[in-house]
Amino acid sequence: ASIGLNMNSTAVIIGAMLISPLMGGIIAIGYGIATDDLSFAKLAAFRLTFQVTICIVTSALYFTISPISTAHSELLARISPTIWDVLIAICGGFAGIIGLTRKEKGNVIPGVAIATALMPPLCTAGYGLATLQLKFFLGALYLFFINGFFICLTSIIVMRLLKLPCKEIINEKARTRLHRNIKIIAIVTIIPSVIFAWDI
Repeated sequence: ASIGLNMNSTAVIIGAMLISPLMGGIIAIGYGIATDDLSFAKLAAFRLTFQVTICIVTSALYFTISPISTAHSELLARISPTIWDVLIAICGGFAGIIGLTRKEKGNVIPGVAIATALMPPLCTAGYGLATLQLKFFLGALYLFFINGFFICLTSIIVMRLLKLPCKEIINEKARTRLHRNIKIIAIVTIIPSVIFAWDI
């Protein structure tokens, strides 16, 4: 993905989206929350954080040694996410989790992987780190968070609707607090994207 962004190669970036393992961890977090298995959700979140760290560090190392430091269109496209990116993440998340829970496995997951890109924003954040450009680093991380959070949220919603059996018994107060926190994160995540869209 870093090489594709560096060379402005859309085909290579799409290939990186398809082989990226990041979506599995995000859906695992959603599964843990939907089934009240919070220890599983925490473990999945820890593993996802580890993966994300590896992605950013690897990308930063690549862009540090690469002789080409020009920010091409593929890099620039991932630093100012708007409300439309939120809508793409929501639609992609619903499509992805519905595709995963169907008996007939189609080509939904590759489509979701391309629509809600996870790896390229992280590599763009690595570029921002390597070139000391805060706008690239924060903007790309924000896009990654939008995609990851709303994929996770839609997974929780669909799995709740499917009435998957709960793994742990948590009290109603703790569940209410968890749901409230998720709503607050969703609102706080959406607000900057609306501001960016308004500026456009």
